[in-house]
Amino acid sequence: MPLYLSNEISLCFCPKKVAGGHFGNRELGVGHDWKETPNQKKSIVPFNFSILPNNYGFLRGIKSLGINYGQVGNNLPQPENVLDLLISLKLTKARIYDTNPQILTAFSNSNVELIVTVENQMLAVLTDPQQALQWVSTHIKPYFPATRITGIAVGNEVFTDDDTTLLAYLVPAVVNIHSALAQLGLDRYIQVSTPNSLAVLAESFPPSAGTFKTEVSGVMSQFLHFLSNTKSPFWINAYPYFAYKDKPDDIPLDYVLFKPNSGMVDPYTKLHYDNMLYAQVDAVIFAIARMGFNEIEVRVSETGWPSKGDSDEVGATIENAAAYNKNILRRQLNSEGTALRPNMRLEVYLFALFNEDLKPGPTSERNYGLFQPDCTMAYNVGLSALSSPSTPSASISLTSSATKVKT
Repeated sequence: MPLYLSNEISLCFCPKKVAGGHFGNRELGVGHDWKETPNQKKSIVPFNFSILPNNYGFLRGIKSLGINYGQVGNNLPQPENVLDLLISLKLTKARIYDTNPQILTAFSNSNVELIVTVENQMLAVLTDPQQALQWVSTHIKPYFPATRITGIAVGNEVFTDDDTTLLAYLVPAVVNIHSALAQLGLDRYIQVSTPNSLAVLAESFPPSAGTFKTEVSGVMSQFLHFLSNTKSPFWINAYPYFAYKDKPDDIPLDYVLFKPNSGMVDPYTKLHYDNMLYAQVDAVIFAIARMGFNEIEVRVSETGWPSKGDSDEVGATIENAAAYNKNILRRQLNSEGTALRPNMRLEVYLFALFNEDLKPGPTSERNYGLFQPDCTMAYNVGLSALSSPSTPSASISLTSSATKVKT
C-alpha cells in the first residue's frame, strides 16, 4: 500500500517488503501524485538555484547500457553461456549481486565490465579495516584486471532497509573498502558506492522539491562527502512501475512507459518532463544539491518492468514491459540526459537479464527478465539490433525529450 511522505504531493509507494532475493531490492518506489492539490504550492520549499553550478549540464561520456544479472534460480545458464549472450547483444556492462567466483572467472579476458556487490550482512564485518583489506584481497584482487571489475556496490538499499542497524555500518564499510583498494593500487580503476531506493527521498515531486528524509540526513551527508571526494556516482534503484501499480487511476500509463504524452512541468525550474524516470532522477540530483554537493553523478543502478504479475499487480504485462524497456533502449541510443543535466548521459542498468524462478514474493518478482533461463527472449525489446553490423557500437544512455518551457 502507499506510504504518504507528505500530506500533499510527494508520495512513496511501498509494496510489501520482499524477503530474500537480492536483499529485497525494488520493494520501494517514489512517484508523483499526478493530480495537483489546492495547497500544492504552499507545501514546496523553492529550491535555491544559486547552489547549482553554471555548468550543471556538463558532458560526461557513458558508453553502454548495463544489465543486472541476478542468480536466484535453479535453471539459469552457466556463466560462460551468459557471457556469450551478452557479447552477442553487444552489452558491455553488467552488475551481479555478489562476487560469485564462477562468474568472475568466466568473464575474464572479455570486454564486459562488472559491478560486484558486498552483501548487506557483511557490512558490520567490514567496519574493521583489516577485514575490508582481506575481503578485497580475496574477492577482487585475484580476478583483476583480467576480469574488468569497475565498481563495488557496498550493500543494497541500506538507507531504507528494515534492519536499521545496518545504516551505522555503511559509511565505515564503504570507506574501508575504498582504502583497501587504494592499498592494493586498485582505487583508480574501481569505484565504490551503494545502490539506494527512491524511498530515501522525503519529497520527490516536483523534481526541484527533491529532499532526503531527515532521519538519514546525517549518514547521507557523510556518504555524499565520500562520493564527492572519490568522484564516485550515486546509484539509485528507480521503478516507475511501482508508482503506476499503486496509483493507476492518477498516473498516466504513457508517462511511465516513455510514450507520447503531455507530461508535466516543474513549476520552479519550468522544465518539462515526458516520463517519470527522468523526473525521479532529477529529484535525486536536487536532493543531493540541497546537501551541498553539486557535481555528483547520479546513475540508475536498477530499473525495469515485470512482464507478469498477480491479479493485484496492475500493469504487469508483456506489452508494458516490452514498451518500457524498448523505449529506454531507443532513447539511450540518442546519448542524452535528463532535463536538469541534458548533456550528461544517464547510465542505466536494466533489471534484469533473466527471469529468476526462486525469487520469493509476488509473481512479478520472478518475471523481470528480458530473457528466459534458456536464453530465449521473454519478449522483444530490440536488443538483437545491437548485434547488427549496421548498428553503431552500443553507445547507449538515456535521452531526455524534456525541454525548458518558455515563460
